[in-house]
Amino acid sequence: MEQNHFRAPRNSQMLLGEVYFWTDTIKGWRKLLKPHEYKAIIINQLQWLVSRKKVAVYGYVIMPNHIHLIWEMLEKNGKEMPHASFNKWTSSAFLKDIQQNHPQVLPYFIEQTNERNHRFWQRDPLAILLDSKAKLEQKLDYLHLNPLHKRWQLATAPEDYPWSSAKYYLTGEDEFNILTDYREECKLDGGASGLSGDRPGKLELKTLSFSPEKVAFHFLNKPTRTKI
Repeated sequence: MEQNHFRAPRNSQMLLGEVYFWTDTIKGWRKLLKPHEYKAIIINQLQWLVSRKKVAVYGYVIMPNHIHLIWEMLEKNGKEMPHASFNKWTSSAFLKDIQQNHPQVLPYFIEQTNERNHRFWQRDPLAILLDSKAKLEQKLDYLHLNPLHKRWQLATAPEDYPWSSAKYYLTGEDEFNILTDYREECKLDGGASGLSGDRPGKLELKTLSFSPEKVAFHFLNKPTRTKI
């Protein structure tokens, strides 16, 4: 029976040179990333890490209260791993903007410890090792379809959602210049779905039919926790 890696033990650690499916969630599942300005903070930090060859990003989606990344840590940023720098820098940017423009939001993210006064990302992000192309493609389909789920209804087709890698794998357009095509650069063994040749064809994006039920959103709504 094929291993169900969706049920792998929760792990936050990543090693250099390995590919991971990584989930980072906003504290309390608040929809902090709903404003596009905060999604842009995510993109900016990924651009910095990619431009300095600290990470390779093979796929991503930015949702209102969490992000999924398929990425590889290439080298440390000074003494720390790139994902630690990512969380630190994005948190700093969130804090600065909230203090200046949304001070009423700040109490939701207060955490008084010896290390910090605020926390924006939940503890222990989920890192799942992807050791085959089959696993990578399964996770890539999953994150591309995330905006279409009936809980979110953020797009009617994966490529229509601007804050993911879906359009890149359909058209080759990388608006933010952060992506690497896993079919060309990611050295994983086996499991690819009919992929061959030096330059593979465009990845066919799957589509699913979801209930047209409307979902109301609010910047600070705390949703019922569901599996992601």
